[in-house]
Amino acid sequence: MRRRSLIVQLAATAAWPLAGRAQEPTKFARIGFLGLAPASASFSRVEALRAGLRDLGWVEGKNILIEFRWAERVDQLPALAAELVRMNVDIIFAPSSTFVEPARQATKTIPIVFAINADPVGLGHVASLARPGGNITGLTMLSTELGPKKLEILKQAVPQVTRFGVLWNPSTPSHRPSLPAIEAAGEKLGVALHMAPAQSIEELEAAFAAMAQDRVGAFLDVASPLTFSERARVAELALQHRLPGMFGIKANVEAGGLMSYAADINDLHRRSAAYVDKILKGANPADLPVEQASKYELVINLKTAKALDLEIPPKLLDLADEVIE
Repeated sequence: MRRRSLIVQLAATAAWPLAGRAQEPTKFARIGFLGLAPASASFSRVEALRAGLRDLGWVEGKNILIEFRWAERVDQLPALAAELVRMNVDIIFAPSSTFVEPARQATKTIPIVFAINADPVGLGHVASLARPGGNITGLTMLSTELGPKKLEILKQAVPQVTRFGVLWNPSTPSHRPSLPAIEAAGEKLGVALHMAPAQSIEELEAAFAAMAQDRVGAFLDVASPLTFSERARVAELALQHRLPGMFGIKANVEAGGLMSYAADINDLHRRSAAYVDKILKGANPADLPVEQASKYELVINLKTAKALDLEIPPKLLDLADEVIE
């Protein structure tokens, strides 16, 4: 009996360190997320990122934490990026160039992942798409190619229009480099362009008023966090001033805009989870090639066209991937 008791005690003693380790708190990977308020405007994108992470085994509250930082204004982003750096998060998720730039200024060591950076090479965020070469990588929609294509499609929708507005945001880093390509496309199409900068709700209203005063017949929205988060207001302003609009995000059309030509933004956010996964498992962002969006969809809102007394050419409707009625 004494020998059996000794064996039980030895077994219990040997198991104790294992039990102790099992009760140790799980080490969570921490992802810093930079965004613009209101958070509700980005709900579907955040959920897409979460879904992508779950597919790869990363579950919030189990082995990963997402530290959200929502700025009321773009000029608050540098301070929020610096805060995430002080917290020593494992990765900073900076969706587009607007967020990548302050994150890049805040750290050269913490990996930064983007989902829809419009011009990562032109802005110096990566050395090349094939070999980023630093601490930044992700997915891109190349705006220098996309802007002219959007203007061309808009011209097909309103062939009688000869003067177009270009709604752009000076606080979005990728916009200035993309404007020359849009201007060149305007010259090729033989149309005049009215540049309408706006970086706040108040400036959006002024931009639409200026376009209307200049007798603009339609406008191209160079997609930005502002026109995305304020998409309902942008749609209202477009209807108020009777201006057909071409957008770079499908959500703008779902909110009442006329049409969009864009990649699936939610899909790009979901795919960006693969970069987070690889980096957390030890990959170097410098060696992870930037992926380009490969599929673009044309979406047309016929309800909005009717409200504008606009008849979309049948050929363009046939090309649409989705028609909202």
